[in-house]
Amino acid sequence: MGFNQIGGYTNVPGEIPWEIVAVYFLAASAIAIYLGRRGGGLRKFSTLDLVYIAVGGALAMVWEFNVGSLIKTPSFIDIGFYGRLFILLIAAALVRKVGAGMLTMFVFNLLSDQFHYGYGGEPMYFIYECLTYGLFIDLLIAFTGGKIFGVGITEQVGQKVNRKVGPVTVGAQTISPNMGGKPYLSPATLAVIEGAILGFLMAFPDPLFYGGFFNPFLYGGVVDWGRIMFNIATFIPLDTFVGALSGLVALRVSRVI
Repeated sequence: MGFNQIGGYTNVPGEIPWEIVAVYFLAASAIAIYLGRRGGGLRKFSTLDLVYIAVGGALAMVWEFNVGSLIKTPSFIDIGFYGRLFILLIAAALVRKVGAGMLTMFVFNLLSDQFHYGYGGEPMYFIYECLTYGLFIDLLIAFTGGKIFGVGITEQVGQKVNRKVGPVTVGAQTISPNMGGKPYLSPATLAVIEGAILGFLMAFPDPLFYGGFFNPFLYGGVVDWGRIMFNIATFIPLDTFVGALSGLVALRVSRVI
């Protein structure tokens, strides 16, 4: 292509076919919209929502490039990215509407281009950031009906129930008559689980989507699938842990604000 430093290479050895990437983006976006409309997560943004999104994107950019980059760590520990993930999940918990993840990543990418990278390669980087990291968050918001990390779920008080073994008091997993006697997960537990799921998913975009498609599409070269698989394997443990911790903190912050 040669437009705005976009090479447009589609026959690089090992490159993920562009058709597969396009189908994924379209299908995932459609699923997020469908689930959002069905479960209530697809709603109009308020002015306060847009403020949270703008502040979240700006803080994520500042942390990744101005704070995280100053902290020296081994190559497989990316403090800048972990801070970005932490801030993104807090912003998602405050807004809780489909589109919040993609809009926050749009702000992040816009400010990153303005102050650090420049606009070469755009709009491919907007597509990459928004439809991977941002879309993962929006899919979870849609799936939970806008109650991501258990925000908005009322935590019931433990109550005694009679069973064959006698009276039992269940702590976090309360047995409630209106739930058919089935235990439910507390908001804190949901926050940890959902945060861990998002953290796990966040380990894939950079090595898989960028390394396997966007980088060779923009600049050419040969795709090293051994390196991609190694990076995914090394990213997953810490990304999952940080995601779980971020989900719990996001729940606490949303309750305070």
